[in-house]
Amino acid sequence: MARSVAAKGYAASTVSDIVREAEVSRRTFYEYFSGRAECLIALYEAASFGALRVLRSTLDPSRSWQTQVEQALQAYFECLASDPVLLRTLYIEILGLGAPGLAARRRVNQDIADVMLTVINSDPSGVLLAPDMAMVVVGGINELILLAIEQDNIQGIPAITATAAALIRAVVG
Repeated sequence: MARSVAAKGYAASTVSDIVREAEVSRRTFYEYFSGRAECLIALYEAASFGALRVLRSTLDPSRSWQTQVEQALQAYFECLASDPVLLRTLYIEILGLGAPGLAARRRVNQDIADVMLTVINSDPSGVLLAPDMAMVVVGGINELILLAIEQDNIQGIPAITATAAALIRAVVG
């Protein structure tokens, strides 16, 4: 799906294109997916949850929440930047699916916000970040990533770390 959408865009990609790239039969495709939209959502969620696993793997509760957040952001952004074709597909094409794509995006954003809440609010001083503010931060970070994609600066995404960490510190502030 990612290669087909990267080459032709989601609207122009057909099931035939997808199965050719995947080297599977149409029958196999339809055993797993009801159509292209469901396949794109599955790709989006699998790739996003993979990036979240990278983010989570950097967490070290023995460090301050500030250090954990900055290290996790750096690892997450490096993971995103490592596959420019997939990144463009996921951040741009998922929006073309309408409500199902937005729902998938919302689920992933909520998972990112939940990780942030867990790390920051595990601080001994108590709750420092409200759930709605965590989602605001996630939205802001997503806009920075979209800006880098639009400016054809995907390799520069890891440099967003300092800005994103400053945003989180200011919101928690």
